[in-house]
Amino acid sequence: MTEPAPALAAISHGTSSPTGQAAVAALVAAVAARRPELRVVGGFVDVQQPDVPATLDSIGDGRGAVVVPLLLSAGYHVHVDLSEAVDGATGRDAALANALGPDDRLVAILARRLREAGLRRRDRVVLACAGSSDARAVADCHEMGRRLQLALGRPVRVGFISAATPRLGDAIAAEREGIPAARAAFGRIVRLFVPPARVVVASYLLAPGYFADLARDAGGDVVTEPLLPRSATSPRELVDLVLDRYDAAVRAEAGHPRELQLGVAAS
Repeated sequence: MTEPAPALAAISHGTSSPTGQAAVAALVAAVAARRPELRVVGGFVDVQQPDVPATLDSIGDGRGAVVVPLLLSAGYHVHVDLSEAVDGATGRDAALANALGPDDRLVAILARRLREAGLRRRDRVVLACAGSSDARAVADCHEMGRRLQLALGRPVRVGFISAATPRLGDAIAAEREGIPAARAAFGRIVRLFVPPARVVVASYLLAPGYFADLARDAGGDVVTEPLLPRSATSPRELVDLVLDRYDAAVRAEAGHPRELQLGVAAS
């Protein structure tokens, strides 16, 4: 008898925002709809319930599970919270997949959000990241800034909402200082024909919620929506990415069976 495929446990941070909760739930539902033969369950590492142990217990039939972090970088939640939860899983084999970022598909969504927000040729761009005390997560964010810069063909400055520097407000202020000031009389004439440069904040955040509100209030002239929209439709790139992280962890288990048993993260 063929063993059933491991379940996909999609674990997000959690949020108290009803809009953010709906956006993440829509993503999990879209993943399940894309792969109907796969058991897909959702859970949370913080704020909401069920937590990771309860999520794994809900699978119920003893099949293996792959925990896919719906997190944009691999910080404390991935390396400690989720790793410990997977290692401590009882009654089933479990593995931990990689975080969603960095990835060029996330860059594509960021670039699309900027276009939707009306990005202009002379605008300055700041990438707003949640922030982490884990240097690996900070490095992931800077890598995303580098990739977005290449995709846009213009400089991108990274700013952090918490835990890391530069803080988002400081990054926005630095970009604003770099906008040349036109002489008063000449500037009035120029503004009739050329829109003024703005500081545009690209929200590198998964869903609406507390951090998205902080990004919106940090002083940018324009702030994009997070990666997940307020509508019920999840970006195709994110659905693909979640399933790719799952598939990579399953392939790693096939080559190294002990990894799934011990909950070692796929690389």
